Amino acid sequence: MGFNCGIVGLPNVGKSTLFNALTATAAAQAANYPFCTIEPNVGRVGVPDDRLEILAKLASSQKIIPTQLEFVDIAGLVRGASKGEGLGNQFLGYIRSVDAILHVLRCFEDDDITHVDGSVDPIRDLTTIETELLLADLESVEKRISNLEKRARGNDKEAKEILEVIQKVLPLLQEGKPAKAAKIAETEKETFEQLQLLTSKPILYVCNVSEEAATGNSFTEKVIAYAKSRGDSAVIISAAIEAEVSSLNDEAEQQEFLQSLGLKETGLRQVIRAGYGLLDLLTFFTIGPKEARAWTVHKGAKAPQAAGAIHTDFERGFICAETIAYQDYVTCQGEQGAKTLGKLRQEGRDYLVHDGDIFHFRFNV
Repeated sequence: MGFNCGIVGLPNVGKSTLFNALTATAAAQAANYPFCTIEPNVGRVGVPDDRLEILAKLASSQKIIPTQLEFVDIAGLVRGASKGEGLGNQFLGYIRSVDAILHVLRCFEDDDITHVDGSVDPIRDLTTIETELLLADLESVEKRISNLEKRARGNDKEAKEILEVIQKVLPLLQEGKPAKAAKIAETEKETFEQLQLLTSKPILYVCNVSEEAATGNSFTEKVIAYAKSRGDSAVIISAAIEAEVSSLNDEAEQQEFLQSLGLKETGLRQVIRAGYGLLDLLTFFTIGPKEARAWTVHKGAKAPQAAGAIHTDFERGFICAETIAYQDYVTCQGEQGAKTLGKLRQEGRDYLVHDGDIFHFRFNV
């Protein structure tokens, strides 16, 4: 399991350029006019993880398979999208299907690239988008209430449960606050997720800057402050720099180029790290002579769920998980060394997966 992120923002903020750079493809047409992206482009990339390379070397694995991250480039939203403006309903529908939102904000001045509102103001821009998402949620919730109330009067248990959650969400939406601000009990989370509310999704603000402002500027300072006030995250990326990095095939060249700009890593790594944090994800590994492979599960997942990420039969017939912690595997120079020093453990159904665990699953179906 990986996770997918929908790239959203106003037209001409650099969404498609960023998508092209992050996926190192030319699948999305980057052009200086609104709605150059109509159908959402989807790109998958391997998640960079230095641990996987180290494990593969220790096990002499023939193949390295990283976990996958999916980016969905969604066309630019405009004011009035919640009422169908600019093909808004179609684009809002695409956003409902993603796990998290990467909200790209223009944080650079360029007279050659027009802005739909005539000037650069990332806080105004993000307010425009978030207002449209909120209005769409408000309309969605209000439409459902009448039918749910009718069903609840007939003692429909499911309708009553949904109404209870809506009653927590609706006042917030009416106040202009996102659905994710609602205090949802653990027993209500599944019902809450079924509502598919746009403002319930975690958001990562992506500040798109010029090459000259690769480490930030006055625009990014405002966005970062706003994100902190909302409990969200923000990263600074130059889509132009990412495009140049993706054109360099040699890793040493990439690092040299980044260092010349005062950067330690690519924007892709920033986005992945922030994305994992947003969605509470962690990575486990399966290591052998044929392949070294990374897998992703949510924090709180137990061993059978990790097995199910590989194959449903593994979860269905789960017996136990032979487990080695990453650091133990490295310190012991591989699986055999870990066994010899007693670092390989057999864990049962209730074992909580830890980031970096190396598993062999025993199952019977």
